[in-house]
Amino acid sequence: MVNPEIPSWRKTVQSEIVAVTVYADRALVTRRGVVDLTGIEQELVISPVPETLESESVRVSGTGTVGVRLVGVSSDRIYTTEPVAERVAHLTRQIQQLEAEKRHLQAQVDALALQSSFIDGLREKTEEPFAQSLSRKNLSLSETLDFLNFLGSQYSEYAIASGECKTQQQELDKQLQALHTSLQIIQTPHPKESFSLVVGIEVAGEGEFELEVSYLVNRASWTPLYDLRFSTTSDIVHLSYLAEITQSTGEDWIGANLTLSTAKPGLGTLPPKLEPWYIDAPRPQLLRQRRFSAQPPLLPTIAASAGEENWQEQDEVIEDSLIPAEIVTAEVSKEGSVVIFKLNGGGNIPSDGAPHKTTIFNDDYPCSFDYVAMPRLVSFAYLQANVKNSLNGATLLPGKANIFRENVFIGTTQLENIAPGQEFKLNLGIDEGLKIERDLVERLVDKRLISNQRRITYSYRLFITNLLEKEVNLEVTEQLPVSRNEQIKVRLSRSNPQIQLGEMGILEWQLTLPPQERREIYYQFIVEHPPELMVVGLDI
Repeated sequence: MVNPEIPSWRKTVQSEIVAVTVYADRALVTRRGVVDLTGIEQELVISPVPETLESESVRVSGTGTVGVRLVGVSSDRIYTTEPVAERVAHLTRQIQQLEAEKRHLQAQVDALALQSSFIDGLREKTEEPFAQSLSRKNLSLSETLDFLNFLGSQYSEYAIASGECKTQQQELDKQLQALHTSLQIIQTPHPKESFSLVVGIEVAGEGEFELEVSYLVNRASWTPLYDLRFSTTSDIVHLSYLAEITQSTGEDWIGANLTLSTAKPGLGTLPPKLEPWYIDAPRPQLLRQRRFSAQPPLLPTIAASAGEENWQEQDEVIEDSLIPAEIVTAEVSKEGSVVIFKLNGGGNIPSDGAPHKTTIFNDDYPCSFDYVAMPRLVSFAYLQANVKNSLNGATLLPGKANIFRENVFIGTTQLENIAPGQEFKLNLGIDEGLKIERDLVERLVDKRLISNQRRITYSYRLFITNLLEKEVNLEVTEQLPVSRNEQIKVRLSRSNPQIQLGEMGILEWQLTLPPQERREIYYQFIVEHPPELMVVGLDI
């Protein structure tokens, strides 16, 4: 526990988090606090800061109405225990209530046991007189059945009620065990670890001073998410760039200016160094492996002198890259390959480890559409969008993208890293506006052998109909079998439109179909092999 008697030369600064820059695997936190100095202070203390803090990353600066010299900064570990009296009292009340319920159930079980014992005694005492009365016909058959039913129903009723009470007792025992375990845990002291930052100072006199402290914390990250919306009647893809932020650093980011960065401080600033790549013959129980080593990661540094400008990762804001968004307007800046998104709306991200989504920006990307079809596998055409990122646009990081067509969700895709000015392709699923029919119109086995070879001819016809109200570009891909035996020959004999056979038996037609037009594709191929050789894999 911290000693409540703080010497006059040490003063605690009440600070709050004002800015957070989130990286892929950590975050840079900036705190500010104002303190009135009397001129005798030697240390300023900020406490507590979380245990996820990287102590070597701490930097301080400040401004004020009095001259202050920052001598240095250190971090001290502090241990505190949370008050548990209220929680102990609550658990104790729950335990007492359950134990009372258990005693009540036990009383019911004991009462049922007495009643059952009484019925059993009644049966023993009346067994002989009852038999005599029955033999003398003093009791009728109906009276006999009534008595037996009475005994049986009472036994059954007492047994069922007793079983239910014991089941409830077992359930109460489980609850009591859990409560006793919880009580034991919270009654066992578990000190909570945190840090206290101590800034050594030299003060010229009395005045007000604003201290700024920044540090890196672990267990924080952000990943990009995308929503892609399009309509085939427009040559535009609307992209929503979102961020999913997660943090369990130990302190909440409430009302802080939130910045997302694509920088990777954990990878360091120096390229890895190659060590010799040794090879050798295997030895008993020893096999040399490739060895690679990397320089230890270097952390970003922050200015640490009084009166200096606040440290910022970005140097220049590119006004042309300000993108108006419907939900949030993000300020995008670039320095080299690093892209920074500053959310002007700020951020409220609690330290709960749960994902929190926020919109970075929305933008429209020009595109062109085309179609691809593989009729041998699927009787539909797939729509693709060819999109180009703007030269002044932001880098699109790898991430999951949800695709909406005419505001209807159709699936997901994965975006790769897309730099400004780079073209990329989006797969947008099946479009039923193109109808494709594929038929085997001929399978002919020659009855006579030609050069001691058996010849089988296959002919296929495809019909493609454009049901859309616009002209489309379509790539049709078909496939011929590929021989893995030198005695089996496959050759393309006819094609219309005429094309050349590609590698691995691939046939590709590039078509342009006006609206409502129907186009035919025909091709024929021949398989030749010795008659005694059985060919497998021709199930087409």
